[in-house]
Amino acid sequence: MQIAIASDHAGFELKEILKKAFENVEWLDLGTHSADSVDYPAFGFAMGQAITDGRVQKGVVICGSGIGISIAVNRFPAARAALCTNATMARLSRQHNDANVLALGSRIIGIEVARECVSAVLDTPFDGSRHQRRIDMLSAAS
Repeated sequence: MQIAIASDHAGFELKEILKKAFENVEWLDLGTHSADSVDYPAFGFAMGQAITDGRVQKGVVICGSGIGISIAVNRFPAARAALCTNATMARLSRQHNDANVLALGSRIIGIEVARECVSAVLDTPFDGSRHQRRIDMLSAAS
């Protein structure tokens, strides 16, 4: 499965580290491609569009706090970005919320925690059942 990844300049280094840490993943890198200053909405929008278009089923976005880029992604009704600061949050975002985009704050969490979050998202399926009703409500609100 191909997974998209995107960041602004603050998340560039962590993005590159995660791509190398998960070499078995086929990454669709939506940018940025350097540490030069850029605006996070452009990369959040690129992720939201990739999810909407069906080019990918899941993604990872990174900015300094993770907040701004997750807001940008969530402007797209098909995207459900979850800002996670630990692996438990990442696992629950998949199990209960069917999150399809993991948002990380490069200035908030360390490399190892980021790896754990990505692993949790990759390895955790959506539980469905009682949670599906809530996902349907989110989709209907769009």
